Amino acid sequence: QVQLVESGGGSVLSGGSLRLSCAASGSTSLRVCMAWFRQAPGKDRERVARIRSSGGAEYADSVKGRFTLSQDNAKNTLLLQMDSLNSEDTAMYYCAAGPKKYGYCPVNDYNYWGQGTQVTVSS
Repeated sequence: QVQLVESGGGSVLSGGSLRLSCAASGSTSLRVCMAWFRQAPGKDRERVARIRSSGGAEYADSVKGRFTLSQDNAKNTLLLQMDSLNSEDTAMYYCAAGPKKYGYCPVNDYNYWGQGTQVTVSS
């Protein structure tokens, strides 16, 4: 099993920054692939950023150039640095993890999810 605990959310003014953390524990092989998703009220869940099979990061077009995904493997933590935030970024942010499938990290189909951390951006 895998446990994921998000932290770092909060309220910030437009143009501000936040850094989200996802502390992961449990089987390493079951959480080798990790990602951040978000869901705003009344909207579908959106993938924000993920670690690709190659180890690089992939971002949604809406956050490219503003968000940075990184991993602290020593601390088993996935980080999401969010800069130049705007009201469109307001959502509940979720950390997700899962094993590779057929040798590749999934795009959206993750097995484990955290409880989420709220990000609110006001103008």
